[in-house]
Amino acid sequence: MTNSPDAATAVVIEAPGEHRLVPHEPRQPAAGEALVRVHASGICGSDREVYQGNRPEGYVRYPLVPGHEWSGTVVSVGDGVPSTLVGRKVVGEGFRNCQVCDRCHAGETTLCSAGYEETGFTQPGAMATTLTLPARLLHVLPDDCDLTAAALLEPAACIAAAALKANAVPGERVAVVGTGTLGMFAVQFLKAASPAELLVVGTRPDRAELSRRFGASDFRTKDEELPGDFDVVIETAGSADAAVTAAALLRRGGRLVLTGIPASGADGLDPTDLVVRQLEVHTVFGAPPDAWAHTVRVFGAGLLDPLPLVTHELPLHEFPEAIELVGSGDPKVGKVLLRP
Repeated sequence: MTNSPDAATAVVIEAPGEHRLVPHEPRQPAAGEALVRVHASGICGSDREVYQGNRPEGYVRYPLVPGHEWSGTVVSVGDGVPSTLVGRKVVGEGFRNCQVCDRCHAGETTLCSAGYEETGFTQPGAMATTLTLPARLLHVLPDDCDLTAAALLEPAACIAAAALKANAVPGERVAVVGTGTLGMFAVQFLKAASPAELLVVGTRPDRAELSRRFGASDFRTKDEELPGDFDVVIETAGSADAAVTAAALLRRGGRLVLTGIPASGADGLDPTDLVVRQLEVHTVFGAPPDAWAHTVRVFGAGLLDPLPLVTHELPLHEFPEAIELVGSGDPKVGKVLLRP
């Protein structure tokens, strides 16, 4: 065991629209756990949902310390955890799976039948100086990696899960619908599969340059004429018509992976169209261990570049400002990080 970091600060959301900064005392790791000094914690739309109170029932528990996207360094470990983890840079899975149900044994930990538990939603998250969690959820990063970039590996892992389900092979025509953080990660994962063509479809023309930087061969806004006959489409937008737009891009027998979660009332896919065109549809909610491992390998190999997506880094006490930035709709706002 090593010395714990000094007591500092944590953000606590008491109830929708109510938060406060509280003194933070690191919780010493019990058997099987690790204590991590948080380097940075990202904010996404889900955190805004938690703060506003529109997270689906059963998928949040107040009061809570938010923060499910994070990176850090292991400070100490509990019994049964290798001491070689101490001092290592890490990221960690969010889903607190039971490890004993049939879905967990199949590696589908995001479908754990014991019920939903996730860091930053029902369990204490990383908008604090430290985070204590089961060491089995940690993924060790290269010693020379940039921890600011690594704070974005949780959303990257969700897209890695989509890329694994899409199973794009070299030479296929692939497309991404959505140009936010998830969309830009989808471009990078699909580019690594050496596609013949990589189209990005979005609503913001200002994302064309970044899309091409990450490997897109074409960029169009969704109100332009869109081509078809794509082998694979990954949808990341979560807008009301995103799934329909994505499906229309596919050839007969094409593969669609949906990752966005639209508000109620979104346009649904036509079951007749799905059947007669024999479309293969997959969905992703969270990231199982194989997707996390894939993400860390791709990141370590230099094939994933999260840093250009970060536009704001704020201290923890500016949590309200950070939440407002995330929901501002300002095209100059990309990924917002909080730094303890």
